[in-house]
Amino acid sequence: MSVDLTTTYLGLELKNPLVASSTPMTGTLDGVRRLEEAGIGAIVLPSVFEEEIEHEAMEMQRLMERGTDSFAESLSGYFPEFEDYATRTESYLRHITEAREAVTIPVIGSLNGTTNGGWVNYAKRIEDAGADALELNVYLIPTDPETVGAEIEQRYLDLVWEVNEQVSIPVAVKVGPYFSSLPNMAVRLTEAGADAIVLFNRFYQPDIDLVELEVEPRVDLSSSQDLLLPLRWVALLTGRVDADFAVTSGVHTAADVIKSLLVGADVAMMASALLKNGAGHAATVLAEMEAWLDEHEYASVDQLRGSMAVGTAPNPDAFVRANYMKMLVTYTNPWV
Repeated sequence: MSVDLTTTYLGLELKNPLVASSTPMTGTLDGVRRLEEAGIGAIVLPSVFEEEIEHEAMEMQRLMERGTDSFAESLSGYFPEFEDYATRTESYLRHITEAREAVTIPVIGSLNGTTNGGWVNYAKRIEDAGADALELNVYLIPTDPETVGAEIEQRYLDLVWEVNEQVSIPVAVKVGPYFSSLPNMAVRLTEAGADAIVLFNRFYQPDIDLVELEVEPRVDLSSSQDLLLPLRWVALLTGRVDADFAVTSGVHTAADVIKSLLVGADVAMMASALLKNGAGHAATVLAEMEAWLDEHEYASVDQLRGSMAVGTAPNPDAFVRANYMKMLVTYTNPWV
């Protein structure tokens, strides 16, 4: 039996639900091509950051103003040569255009920021460069004890609304799990203009270098164990929030993709597994996934999707407090 792996995400037709998340691999044309050859359904490009956009805008302003008071004639207009001033933000836009021309699968741009401001206009430039959709990656860590949760949530909503006002392409919002009421926040994000919600952003933690006594960045790749948190929340939100859902963090195997679909995700996003195993890993995952669906007599991804979400699962309590109590009561100490 031939299994139909096609799916829809952000209004885009995908040949399968496996998406390459934002990684250095999607930041090169060679990487993008290899991912398409391996069968990936869509790619998310690496993020361009609010800080980069604002910094380069200030640098451009500084270059334009440099020397304007040096000579009398400069007061009527002086502009330096910019040919050699190749900014990362400009090269990012070129990468979108080149990637869009190099592959036939959807190319999703990524914008990472936390505040409103002029940098949000860059979203329109991402659209104009040819991106099929935009992923807004909100990486916000509150540090002020005087700032209440409602203010933080409003910053998310204002940012989503402002970005959505800039573009006509679909917008996905990638967030972390740290809200007092994630279901309510998911609803409000869609009301602000989010077409999809990506669960979850990984908040990387810094480490301490005991030799240099310095704070150092640390990136640990995920494992399949990290899938459990997004699985639970997609299961709880599917059918209750009018948005597409993407599971990210912890997607390593065909089983991980199938689980994501069962709880209601439209796509499963893979990053760490591709970095560990190379682009060809996608082909292995897709083949194993198709074999599993065939063996269990599923004709399509659509037939599978959401069958274990809270609204349709045979035991919906497994995703909420009853499961928590059961795990604690039934756990057996292996050392006794």
